[in-house]
Amino acid sequence: MNRPTARRQSGAALLMAMIIVTLVSTLAAGMIWQQWRAVQVEAAERARVQSGWILAGALDWARLILREDMKNGGADHLGEPWAVPLAEARLSTFLAADKDNAEDAPEAFLSGSITDAQSRYNLRNLVDANKVKPEELGGLKHLFQAIGVAPDLADTIANGMQSALAPADPNNRSARTALMPESIDQLGWLGVDADSLQRMTPYVVLLPIRTPVNLNTASKEAMVAAVDGLDLGTAERLVQTRQRQPFKTLQDAKALMPATLDVKPERANVSSSFFFVRGRLRLEDRVLEQSSLVERRPPDVIPIWKQRESSRESSG
Repeated sequence: MNRPTARRQSGAALLMAMIIVTLVSTLAAGMIWQQWRAVQVEAAERARVQSGWILAGALDWARLILREDMKNGGADHLGEPWAVPLAEARLSTFLAADKDNAEDAPEAFLSGSITDAQSRYNLRNLVDANKVKPEELGGLKHLFQAIGVAPDLADTIANGMQSALAPADPNNRSARTALMPESIDQLGWLGVDADSLQRMTPYVVLLPIRTPVNLNTASKEAMVAAVDGLDLGTAERLVQTRQRQPFKTLQDAKALMPATLDVKPERANVSSSFFFVRGRLRLEDRVLEQSSLVERRPPDVIPIWKQRESSRESSG
């Protein structure tokens, strides 16, 4: 074999070796990346499940607080333990008393709150027995006037609610009815514009059944929707008075109103059955929030619905 041929064969062998090394390196890198990716996915899934467990535990704790409050009976007001929000605290302070364990715990922080859903006007009150109730419609219009929303929008909402709650017609299966919103965010289905929806959100709620407004927790705007003829000035006096001494009975609140007002207990009262429970878990830059609606239905507190939302916290 001559020298040029040997050199060519040697060069081809070297090139083949380099190709094999490159191929092996590529395959190894791909396997390592896939393994790293699988570990990352498993860790993220584990963190998601653990976060869900923590927030579920927070909901159970809130239900326990409401259950204990239910045993005491009486009125519900903002001076009770359930109304005190939980400020953001490191999770390890709840899980371990040992300092060493607390220092090794992940940087997870938990916060939450319980709010009275009946502190807002319940749009479900507008319709009863498939008929719009004139006094409830009038109350909602007064509320809208107080918060700068067009009063005519109350008619739109009431008609939409009536259509959504109407029983199906067996003789006209093709007839279409409005969809029943499950939350205030879905009122756009009934023709509510975004600006009005933003103004309404702090003052109205949509609960499964008709409920009175709690005068111990409601805003003055929600009060004028629940009591015919109540003006904002008198409602503000109620708010100021309950801060010093919560109303124990409806009669306590009525004593501060003009005697001519007809305060109906099915529209305004001093106790509540529905509450919002909100939990927030922050783990490094990730945030998981859970909102729940619960009902106190003796002897227990029943979750009605819950929803979760995850996001990332900005560093700025």
